[in-house]
Amino acid sequence: MKMTIAAGLFMLFCAIGDHTNAQSSGWEIEAENINPDNYYGITVANGMIGLVSAPTPMKVNAVVLNGAYDLYNRGRVSNILQGFNFVNMDLVIDGIGVNAGNIEGFKQKLDMKKAIMETSFSMPGKAQVSYRLMALRHLPYCVMVDFTVTAMQDIEITPINRIESPQHLRDVRNVFSVIDRPHVQIPLMTSVAKSPTGKHDIAASISYIIPGEHHFAKELIHEDWDYNMHLTKFTRKIKKGETFNFQVVGSTIASAHVPDAFNEAERLTIYAMLEGKDRLLNRHLAEWKQLWESDIRVEGNVDVQRDIRSALYHLYSFAREGTAYSLSPMGLSGLGYNGHVFWDTELWMYPPLLMLQPEIARSLLEYRWKMLPEAKKNAFSHGYKGAMFPWESADTGQEATPVWALTGPFQHHITGCVGWSFWKYYEVTKDKDWLKERGYPMLKEVANFWASRVERNGPGKYEIKNVIGANEFEENIDNNAFTNGMAITVLKYATNAANELGIKPNPDWMHVADNIPILKFPDGTTRENATYDGAIIKQADVNLLAFPLDFIRDEKQVMKDLRYYEKKMDPNGPAMGNSVLTALYARSGNMKKASDWFTKSYAPNKVPPFGVLAETAGGTNPYFATGAGGMLQAIISGFGGLEITKNGIIQLKAGIPSGWKKLTITGVGVEDKSYTIE
Repeated sequence: MKMTIAAGLFMLFCAIGDHTNAQSSGWEIEAENINPDNYYGITVANGMIGLVSAPTPMKVNAVVLNGAYDLYNRGRVSNILQGFNFVNMDLVIDGIGVNAGNIEGFKQKLDMKKAIMETSFSMPGKAQVSYRLMALRHLPYCVMVDFTVTAMQDIEITPINRIESPQHLRDVRNVFSVIDRPHVQIPLMTSVAKSPTGKHDIAASISYIIPGEHHFAKELIHEDWDYNMHLTKFTRKIKKGETFNFQVVGSTIASAHVPDAFNEAERLTIYAMLEGKDRLLNRHLAEWKQLWESDIRVEGNVDVQRDIRSALYHLYSFAREGTAYSLSPMGLSGLGYNGHVFWDTELWMYPPLLMLQPEIARSLLEYRWKMLPEAKKNAFSHGYKGAMFPWESADTGQEATPVWALTGPFQHHITGCVGWSFWKYYEVTKDKDWLKERGYPMLKEVANFWASRVERNGPGKYEIKNVIGANEFEENIDNNAFTNGMAITVLKYATNAANELGIKPNPDWMHVADNIPILKFPDGTTRENATYDGAIIKQADVNLLAFPLDFIRDEKQVMKDLRYYEKKMDPNGPAMGNSVLTALYARSGNMKKASDWFTKSYAPNKVPPFGVLAETAGGTNPYFATGAGGMLQAIISGFGGLEITKNGIIQLKAGIPSGWKKLTITGVGVEDKSYTIE
């Protein structure tokens, strides 16, 4: 499709206006002067597909597919699948291939409001090029690339689209076909392969949309280079001052999602192609507009506003409603932590989603519900009753922690975190049908686990021995504060759930809860475990009892523990520990300390050029969605004062750092309430 230069300038003017507004309101993240040797990509995702940006024109670094796992020889445990790269493109202008060495003004920006990443550059004297990448929110397995070339002189262009297979996929088959109808031709370039062990089929398919041209498929040239890559290309002549616009649409899916991935990928691509650009874009934007009705707005500091939006954007991008998939610490940004599910989900990423997007939060719970039978087998294997959830979980629910890591057999507090999250969902939604069908059955099994897990050594000595707590520096310790506190908490929640449904609770649950010890030093400070002697800790442990558990509520005790353990925090520890200290200081009214810890909770972890978060200060493993979840909790429940209680979401005393004029949290809970703090 071609347009006049006047029309192009009008569109550019509108885009500049939109860009200025987006920049000033903290909606855009820009990267300029990009250094490929110091580049950490940002992810465009829709909860099923993650597309990780690259520092080179028209490329992405990886395509990550949620819900599909197999063995890659990484730790002898399952890994989330990196699938076909089906949106990598090349462009030839007047016989010269575009590359990093012959372009100028290479820029990338993510519009978080629209969940669209735009890359732009120029080939001097030849053309201005831009392309917009989106993982379509309404079509979970589909993507669209909107490609625009504006000619500076009469030129001939050849766009080339590739489907490339990562080395770990096997038995790759590449096919090209055209479905011919009187009103349209539908070109399909498709690849299908086996996952590394043959466990899954995985497929990817692409087609083109050229507005106003319905029979262009006959012009396409298909080249099958080798088993790991094939391409299609076409040629167009563009006159000086004119713009050519086309779209690549595609889909990727695995037999983990549907029985017949090959055919379904092509069907979904055909559907997207015949929907057309405008319908796809409008539906995508409408879905994101609805998501952003739940937002966090800061007036007075646009940089903080952008950072907060980035955290929200990533959590919204990495999960979606209506599924039984959960969140890995790295979301869909790559293969970090093998894509496994830890306590990071329930204690860190889940609470902000529960407050702002309860339907997405429900998907995370549905994942655990689906894995409940395997958790019961795990408890049986370890000599306990009820359900014992694995420290690392993938698609089967079996323990997926590498054997060398002792966290797998011993980090039992995760079972408490799962039960805790189920009760919190009920407190927010008051959905009694769900409580009957999901909440109470889960809490019952969790409570039965803890009742069997304690060692009954007399009144006040129902001890939980030989565990690893939140502070993973201390291994195989007894009576860990966080583990014991969480066990007491969920035993009470199971009792509450039974009472809500008119079911007589097991009296042993409260009996056990009343006899689990929380240890203290002689001066009254809560002791992290029976042998803890003041060593540096990896992250908050005792302080989690005050937030988010609200297990310790006495303000003097909270502050005593806070002042002691803040000095023990490892400065190279993971981001979320600092967010706990932020929330606790904010709740105490000490905004200076809260603000200092808030900055420490994420700012040192930002890496170039988009400021995506690494796990630790100076780290190189973004995106750390766990840290984003902690940061958001510090804002929502610390500065914003929101707390989930038996009466739903309430607001405690709140305050904001100096320099912030106003904090507004919108779309909270099932009633979509708004809260303003000035």
